[in-house]
Amino acid sequence: MKKGEKVILALETSCDETSAAVVSNGSKILANVVSSQIRIHQRYGGVVPEIASRKHMENINYVVKEALEQAQCGPEDLDAVAVTYGPGLVGALLVGLSFAKAAAYALNIPLIGVNHLAAHIYSGFLVEKEVGFPIVSLVVSGGHTNIIHMPRHGHFEVLGQTRDDAAGEVLDKIARAMGLKYPGGPEIEKLAQKGDPERFEFPRAWLGNSYDFSFSGLKSSVLNFLHNAEQRGEEISPRDAAAGFQEAIFEVLIHKTTGAAVEKRVDTVMLVGGVAANKRLRSNLKEKLMRRGIRLIVPPIELCTDNAAMVGCAAHYQYLEGRFSDLTLNAIPNLGFGG
Repeated sequence: MKKGEKVILALETSCDETSAAVVSNGSKILANVVSSQIRIHQRYGGVVPEIASRKHMENINYVVKEALEQAQCGPEDLDAVAVTYGPGLVGALLVGLSFAKAAAYALNIPLIGVNHLAAHIYSGFLVEKEVGFPIVSLVVSGGHTNIIHMPRHGHFEVLGQTRDDAAGEVLDKIARAMGLKYPGGPEIEKLAQKGDPERFEFPRAWLGNSYDFSFSGLKSSVLNFLHNAEQRGEEISPRDAAAGFQEAIFEVLIHKTTGAAVEKRVDTVMLVGGVAANKRLRSNLKEKLMRRGIRLIVPPIELCTDNAAMVGCAAHYQYLEGRFSDLTLNAIPNLGFGG
C-alpha cells in the first residue's frame, strides 16, 4: 500500500448478496467480491431470510479472503473495518456484523457501521471523484424508494419516500403474477423493451405537491387487470403490459426527482439502487434532467446492486470525521436515513 492511503475492508450482508471489498481513500476499488444467492432463492420466488443467513455464514470467509487476495492486501494494511448494520434482514445483517466486530477487535483497528441506504448514494461517488454539493439522489430498490437531498458528506434530508410499497418490490410482485422468475425487475425490463408503453393505461399516484410515492394502487390495478383478462380468457400482450406498468412507475419517479432537483437548485442528481440498473429509467431520467441543465450520475450495473465497495466508500468519509462504532453495534433492520 502507498504511504498516506487509507485502506478499508468493507462487508455487505443486508439481504441476499455476501460481499467484501477493499477500498482505498474512498474512491479506488482494490477488490469487490460478491457472492449472489439469486439462483438459490429463485425456486422460492423471493428471498427466504433463514436461507439467506445460512448462506452468508457459508460465504463470508471466502469473500473476505478473496477480496484481500485480489487487493494484494494483508490484515496489517487495513486502517478500518466497515460493515452495513441496517436496514435489511436482521439475521443476514448479524453475519456481517459479527465478522466485522471480530476483525476490528483482533486487528485493533476502528469499526465503522454504515447505513445501507447511504452506501447506495456513495456508489455514485465511486463513479465521479469530484461531486459538487448539494446533490439530490433517487434511491430506488426492492425495499426502498427515496428522494434524498445531500448538502454535504454524511448529511441526508429525506424529501420523499414511499408510503407503502417500494418500486422494486412492486416490480417483483407483478412479475410473479405474470409467471416470470425472480428477481422480477430485470424480467419486466426484458419484456418491456419490446412492448408498447401506451397500449395499456395504468394509474399514477401523484400525491399533489408531495415528493412521496405510493405504488400500492398501481400494484392492485395491474393485478386486477391480469386477473380479469385471465377470467375472460382474453390474451394480452405480456410485452405491452410490462411496458405500460413499468412506464407508470418510472414516469412518477422521474417527475418527482426532477421537481426536487429544481426546487433544491442542484447541478447533480444521482440515480442509485438495484432498479437504477434499468436502461429505460436511466435514459428517460437523463433526458428530462438535461433539459434543465442538470447532470445525472448513475453507477455501472455492478455497483447498483448490493455490494461492499459502496460501503467502503461511505465508510471513508466517516473515517475522516472520526465517526466510529464500538463493539456494541447491533443490527437495525428498519434503519432509516436518520441512522
